[in-house]
Amino acid sequence: MKGLEGVRVALLEGRMTDELATLVRRHGGEPHCVPAVREQQSVSGEEEVAALLGVLVQESSPVVVLSTGVGVEALFQAAERLGRKSELLERLHRATLVCRGPKPHAALRKEGLEPSIRVKEPYTTEALIEALAPLELEGRCVVLLHYGERNLPLLQALAGRRARIQETLLYEWKLPEDLGPLQSLVQEIIERQVGAIAFTSQVQVRHLFQVATEQGRAEALISALRNDTVVAAVGPTCASALEASGVTPHVVPERPKMGAMIVSLARFISEAGASRESKA
Repeated sequence: MKGLEGVRVALLEGRMTDELATLVRRHGGEPHCVPAVREQQSVSGEEEVAALLGVLVQESSPVVVLSTGVGVEALFQAAERLGRKSELLERLHRATLVCRGPKPHAALRKEGLEPSIRVKEPYTTEALIEALAPLELEGRCVVLLHYGERNLPLLQALAGRRARIQETLLYEWKLPEDLGPLQSLVQEIIERQVGAIAFTSQVQVRHLFQVATEQGRAEALISALRNDTVVAAVGPTCASALEASGVTPHVVPERPKMGAMIVSLARFISEAGASRESKA
C-alpha cells in the first residue's frame, strides 16, 4: 500500500503545480491544487535594471546576491529588452555572485555564469548571512536581487556591516486575483475534507491565513491543522512561518526539496496508520 493512498493532499504551489501533483499521485495520493501565490512582474523592471547597470558600471568589485531563479530570469529578460544583456553579463562576470539555492544557480548557468559563493542547505536567510560572513563588506556595494518581497533581516544584517546596499525587486508576491479557491480550501480544511496540506514557501502560509482571517475563520483553521490535517513544510523557513501562525508542522524533510517533502509526508502518514492499526 502506498503511503498517501486515499489521502487528499492540498497543494498551494503555483509555478510547479504539475510536478508536485505528479509526486503526490506517485505515492497514491489525490492532489488538490489551490495556488496561493501570484507572481506579478514589476512595471518598472526595465528602469530598475537600467539603474542597476548604472551602479555596476561604477563598481570594481561588487557583491551580487541572487535570491531566486525567477528574479535572475527576470533580470536577464529586462536587460535583453533594453538591448543591454551583453553589458549585464560583462558586469556580472566581474562581480562576486552569491546564489541562494539551486534555482538561481540554474538560471545563472543558462547564461554561462557560475556563482562565486553558493549558500548551503537549507538556503535560509541565516545560511545566506553566514555565507556572506567571510567577505569584507564595509563600504562595498552589495546588490540584492530580492525574491517577491524585501528581505528585511538580510538588509539589517548588511546595514550592520556597513555595506552600501543596492536593492532590485523585479517581481512581487500577490494573492491570486480570484480568492474563491483559497476561501473554499479554508472551508474544506475546517470541515475535515483535506487529509494533508503541503507548503512550499512561507508566503503561501501567510496568504492562506490572511484569507482565513478575512473570513473570520483563522482560529477554526488553526484547530483543524493542529488536530485533523497532516501539515508538511518544505523547509525551516516555511516551518517557521507556520509556527508563527500557531501551527507546528508534522513533516519537515531533512533536505528542503519538494520530492523529499512528499516522501517524508507519505512515510509519516503510513507510519501513523500502522501505529493506529497496532493499537486497535
